[in-house]
Amino acid sequence: MPNAVSLLSSTLASSLRGWSGIRARPVSAKPAFALKLYDIETCPFCRLVREVLTELDLDAEILPCPRGGSRYRTELLERAGKAQFPYLVDPNTGTELYESLDIIDYLYETYGGGSLPPKWRAGQLQTLSSMLASAVRPNWHREIIPARVPDQLLELYSFEASPYARPVRELLCRMEIPYLLRNCGRNQAREWLPPALRKRLDIDTSSTLPNRIAMEQKAGRSGIPYLYDPNTGQDLFESDEIMEYLRREYGTGGDEN
Repeated sequence: MPNAVSLLSSTLASSLRGWSGIRARPVSAKPAFALKLYDIETCPFCRLVREVLTELDLDAEILPCPRGGSRYRTELLERAGKAQFPYLVDPNTGTELYESLDIIDYLYETYGGGSLPPKWRAGQLQTLSSMLASAVRPNWHREIIPARVPDQLLELYSFEASPYARPVRELLCRMEIPYLLRNCGRNQAREWLPPALRKRLDIDTSSTLPNRIAMEQKAGRSGIPYLYDPNTGQDLFESDEIMEYLRREYGTGGDEN
């Protein structure tokens, strides 16, 4: 579990966003290829796009572009002409887009049945509260951590509003490690009950969402965050254990604060 201060500020960030990025309304058919998102974890504009990825239950290859980083910032500059975030690449349609609200429009039009939910029609208000959420996370300014890129993409099972998954995503961003974001929102009322209560009441915990089903098949249980590393076969649930593993396995020295 993240330390108390980190967990508190992460919970506050999710609260300031009204816990947007937790409820999933899966698309009828997932795209054949994962979307690609050039992303900064603490960027308020990127957060909005990731919330919609959770809402639509879409997977995405995250290409982290932290301040001071060069790995994917340079790639984006060469690809599109400017290092501006977020930037979406959809290999299924050949579409590439800057601007968070334009990306959200595109995702709902292409994968969400074309109907933009009312909250996203007030895009500027969403941007404002996302800026407030970014302000309560203290590590946006921290330097990158030198790391090597895994041969195969790590898989992170997460949903955007999770206070426990956020520190893991922040570390992956600082290390400039790309990963496959497997969104695991909630779409059933019983999933909102605490796990201990569900167990006590003998409530069926099985999910209908493909990524949660896949997680249970791989690991024997469901929990967020969950990291699977196909390079080593390692899988982990707890935030602190995941972060310790990432530093140990892929860190190459430098700032570890």
